[in-house]
Order: sequence, then structure tokens, then C-alpha cells
Amino acid sequence: MTTHRGTLDVPGASLHYQVQGAGPLLVISQSGEGDADRSADLVAQLTDSYTVATYDRRGLSRSRLDDPERGATLVEHADDLHRLLSVLTDSPADVLGCSLGAVIGLHTAVRHPGQIRTLIAHEPVAPRLLPDDERGRHEHELAHLQDLYSRDGLGGVLPEIARTLGIDPTNRDAEPDLTPQPMDARRIANFDHFIRHDFTAIIQDTLDTTALKASGTRMVPVVGRTTPTTVFDYHCSLALAELVGEDVVEFPGGHNGNTSHPRAYARRLREVLAAAI
Repeated sequence: MTTHRGTLDVPGASLHYQVQGAGPLLVISQSGEGDADRSADLVAQLTDSYTVATYDRRGLSRSRLDDPERGATLVEHADDLHRLLSVLTDSPADVLGCSLGAVIGLHTAVRHPGQIRTLIAHEPVAPRLLPDDERGRHEHELAHLQDLYSRDGLGGVLPEIARTLGIDPTNRDAEPDLTPQPMDARRIANFDHFIRHDFTAIIQDTLDTTALKASGTRMVPVVGRTTPTTVFDYHCSLALAELVGEDVVEFPGGHNGNTSHPRAYARRLREVLAAAI
């Protein structure tokens, strides 16, 4: 399968993106430190039926910032997604948003009505979806993780990030023959940018939750089958479902089911997207 790679200039940055396959456009807005290659195994399961686009969020991997020490707001991240969609199509497109990527999708849907047809929002890390007391608690939790990273580095903070999102690093439940994702220099740099800058964007989020239902986008709140029901991101999916009047849909795996169970995840994704037609 041929992969088209391109660069899109946006205010304050240049974005690396990749396009594969044929059919209706499906853009994957990645989670955390994930770049355009993070969902490679999932993309391979979809390109027979979809034109799948992935990209490096600004500040990650091959997407460059004019000012490397300046982060981006979620509004700026959403503007990046809007501009990428505008380059790739002039019709409403489907978006799979995972974790932080789901929040970017929510902002894009509100700010650019009609551009996203269906948003599959897998466990959005969006404290603004929650009641004020719970929201404040999780914003402080994210700030604490930033402080922990500053003090103890990546090795010290990763177990706490996993706990916060309901990820069990000891759980080997995954499909066979997955593409390795080693903790190499590029991924370490992506984690650094994600924790130092994108955590701040989440804490300072300005999402207008009252505008979600009126956006014209069908929003499908998703939880992972193995994600604990007690954690922050699970609660965000429940809150989104209540706001937009949709049922929560369960997908294979946990918070990172798109990478741990790409074949089963692709089958479920196809079912949900087909039901939206």
C-alpha cells in the first residue's frame, strides 16, 4: 500500500501527515505522545475501505514548531485538525479521536460545524466534561504529574500516568504480531512535549460543552472493554454520552485498544461507522 506523506504549514508550525488507502476519509487524531505511526497496525486493517490519514501533532516527531519551547492550546490543536481536513477533503469526514485526540476532535466539531461527520471519541481526557469538583480534582492531578515529571523524570511519572488513565502495564492482553513501539529517543522527546505542554493545554481547556450537541457532528463516546470504570477517562466518556444523548460504545482493549487490539478494534470501528450512515 502506497503511503503519501506531506507537510502542511499552519500558524506557528508545520505538520507532518500521512495518507493511505482508498474510500471515505477517516482521520485518526492520536493519543498522548503518539505520532502518525502510532496506529500503524490499525491503519493496515482499514485501508481497503477507507482513505486513512494520520499526522504528527505539532511539537511531536516530524511536526515542527516555530518556537520549540511554546506549547499549543487545544484550540490551536483543533485548528490544525481543521486545516488538515480542509486540505484532504471538502466533504464531511469521519474522525477517530483517542484520548487527547478525542478532545481535539470535540473542539474541531464545535468550532467548525459540519466538517466532521462522525467523531469516535475514545476516552477523551477532558476534565471540562465533568462536574466542577471532579474537574478540579483531575486538573490538579495532571499538574501533580507535571511536577513529578520535573522531579523524577519519565521513569518516575509513567507508572502514575498509567494509573491515572487505568492502564495496567503488567497486563499482556494484546493481539499477536504487533509492530514494536520501543521507547526510543523520538518517543522520549514526544513524551517530554506531551507532559510539559499538552497537559497544560488540558488543564487550561476552554471547551464549550454546551455547544457539543448542536455541532452537527454525530459523537460516539467510547470506552475500552478493560478500562476500569473508576478512572477519569472512563467518566469523561460517560459525561460526553449524557451531554450529546448517545449511548456509550465499548471497544476492544483498554485506553490504548487501538494499538493493543488493532484487528478487533478495526472490526468494531467499521461497525460503528457503518451504523452512522
